[in-house]
Amino acid sequence: MAKPSLTLMKHNNYQGVEKPKSLRDVPRYLKELLGGFFTRFFYIVKLVWEAKPILMMAMVLFCILNGVLPVVGAFISAELVNEISVQLHLSPANVGGFWQNVGANFSLIFLLLLVSFTHLFCTRLFTRLSNMVNTMAGEVVANHIKLKILNKAKTVDMASFDRPEFYEKMENANREAGMRPLRIIEATFSILSAIISCISFVVILVGLHPAAPWIIVILSVPTAVINYAYRRKNFHFMRFHSKERREMNYYSAVVVDKDKAKEMRIMGLSDTFIDRYSKTFGRYYKGLKRLIINECLWQVCVSFVTLLGHCALFLLVAYTVVYEQGRTLAEYSLYTTALTSIGTYVSTLISATATIYEGTLFIDNMITFMKEKRTVVPATDTPVEPKRHCPHTIEFEHVSFRYPGTDRDVISDVSMKFEAGESVVLVGLNGAGKTTLIKLMTRLYDPTEGRILLDGIDLKEYDTEKLYDMFGIIFQDFGKYAVSVEENIAFGDIRKETDSKKAALAAEQSDADDFIEKLPHKMQTPLMRFFEEDGIELSIGQWQKLSVARAFYKDSDILILDEPTASLDALAEQQIYDQFAGLSKNKITVFVSHRLSSATTASKIVVLEYGKLVEMGTHQSLMEQKGKYYQLFSTQAKRYLEQSQIAE
Repeated sequence: MAKPSLTLMKHNNYQGVEKPKSLRDVPRYLKELLGGFFTRFFYIVKLVWEAKPILMMAMVLFCILNGVLPVVGAFISAELVNEISVQLHLSPANVGGFWQNVGANFSLIFLLLLVSFTHLFCTRLFTRLSNMVNTMAGEVVANHIKLKILNKAKTVDMASFDRPEFYEKMENANREAGMRPLRIIEATFSILSAIISCISFVVILVGLHPAAPWIIVILSVPTAVINYAYRRKNFHFMRFHSKERREMNYYSAVVVDKDKAKEMRIMGLSDTFIDRYSKTFGRYYKGLKRLIINECLWQVCVSFVTLLGHCALFLLVAYTVVYEQGRTLAEYSLYTTALTSIGTYVSTLISATATIYEGTLFIDNMITFMKEKRTVVPATDTPVEPKRHCPHTIEFEHVSFRYPGTDRDVISDVSMKFEAGESVVLVGLNGAGKTTLIKLMTRLYDPTEGRILLDGIDLKEYDTEKLYDMFGIIFQDFGKYAVSVEENIAFGDIRKETDSKKAALAAEQSDADDFIEKLPHKMQTPLMRFFEEDGIELSIGQWQKLSVARAFYKDSDILILDEPTASLDALAEQQIYDQFAGLSKNKITVFVSHRLSSATTASKIVVLEYGKLVEMGTHQSLMEQKGKYYQLFSTQAKRYLEQSQIAE
């Protein structure tokens, strides 16, 4: 079984509370432990209140009613038993008189029965209404928390997505946060209702014997200890085995992923991933099963001891009513109801507080996720607003970068400058750092060392959102969205209302209009068969043309294409580059392409190798140097010539 990391164990050690080192240290430990508990608890209350205050107030109302109604019912039942007992003890000689006076004698019983059934109806009505409110609250709260997680996810740094521990936080938050808060609130209200009822029954039971309520409480202590102990064990198990759950989710998702279905079928990979899923589940279930069985065994043993104690108390009630003067059958009914109810409510208190305790531990997953700090933010309180629709310059000053958690620079001491109107092509083998350089230039990441200047001002000083709005960029792993063709194109500039004419022009410029005209509903055709029966599946080349259309659709100051044309033929790619060149007057245009023929017309070629800038210049100047670019270009050109000769 996979063991938790030492770092994770330290982090989860009683939620960061250091265990007491001595008896004197216990108060400090309890203070920190309870402080953390109530901090998380009130955070949960705040979440539910934010979702829908009216539902919270309704739950409070039903909480009070659920606490009062059982006590009222016990008194009604006792009075009813008492009145029936009185009538049963009438002398047989007076039976005739009884029937003559049946109206007078039976009226109180009839009234008590009417009140009893009214109480029963109200109890069932309020239970139904309470369940209805809880169900509605569950949906509303889950939705509210899901939105909070989504809104947080959209703001975190891109660097966060490169860390496995971030995915663990996000997985835990998504899995638990939607259901835990409402369970905790429901458990809290159950406790309040139980306390209201329990106090009333304790007062009643004191009339039997002052020690009786305490005996029930003492009998419940072992159950409470086991509940709390195993709630913490369950929390730690779930937390430490997050990786295994993520593995199972990944393996199952791969098998049913429609984009991977062809490869899965042809290469016979499905059984491999199903087998890995089964083995991972086996390891996960083995520990979980042991936890469940151990808790069950302890609970059975404790339940047997508790049952013996309750049996002794019932014998005490029966003995007292039978042998003490002045006792009535109604008292037996009232005392036994009180005993049963107190036992039930103490169990409710234990299970509910254990649920709250466990829930507050799990909700820490969400609190931790929501505290994920964003570092890619403006460096000043008054960020600079970038100028729009004017010539720009971008300058790299000794820029180095390494991904979080790694010790190798993927960009190393790069210095260069792009001028307005320049068409720049980034060249290099896979892993040279081309895409990373673009991520830095668009401030998806911040450099580890050095700085990047836009118009002479550090990128960190700009308003981040407005800075992003300057770029029209298509990455090599572009998005494919299950919406209409027009919406896929208009996503290029989502901040503005969709312009159908502009979308059609962008489709024409990216050479996508030809296949769009052949679709059943043209620009309104739904893509991908996720939601619509008539959804159309496009080829990868068609998707790439749509992604390029997004860049044309957006009125950007700086245009960036990170190999979005890899699935297009060389002529189609060159046509798109020419289109961009026509639109990029006074704009900086940056291309990444493995087809070096497209670099021949660029005003600047940047050659990268292992994250370092090794050459920079025009096609002609670099060919004359006979360096790295010359080697790459000549090798590729030679292959094209050989293929051409073979074809001839």
